Amino acid sequence: MNELLEESGGRMTSFTVSRDLVVQGDRSMLGICLQNLLGNAFKYTSRTPAAMIEAGQTRQAGAAVYFVRDNGAGFDMAFADKLFEPFCRLHNDCEFEGNGIGLATVQRIIEQHGGRIWAESAPDKGATFYFTLGE
Repeated sequence: MNELLEESGGRMTSFTVSRDLVVQGDRSMLGICLQNLLGNAFKYTSRTPAAMIEAGQTRQAGAAVYFVRDNGAGFDMAFADKLFEPFCRLHNDCEFEGNGIGLATVQRIIEQHGGRIWAESAPDKGATFYFTLGE
């Protein structure tokens, strides 16, 4: 997040990370995963006056579920099946820049770690990307 804030000229964004957030996996690949998820959260909150981004962990059915949440542009869940398709974008370049490969990359990394990824969102209500990692 510090890199994103520096690149943006110090844009005001509230950023929260859960304490003791630890995962097991390939450090480089999971770094790319987080760069993409946090980068998207940062990008899609760029027009939100009081931007907030949170990275954390919860539990579902006894398993660790990690998430990146924002209060940005969000998207219509009717198009959620397109999120992880390469070069498929839910926002056009006039709204937000991008090439449509970030979330496809994230999905592949998560799957290589034996996990899965999904999202919940609504237009103008932000988005939350959840993912698991295999044991």
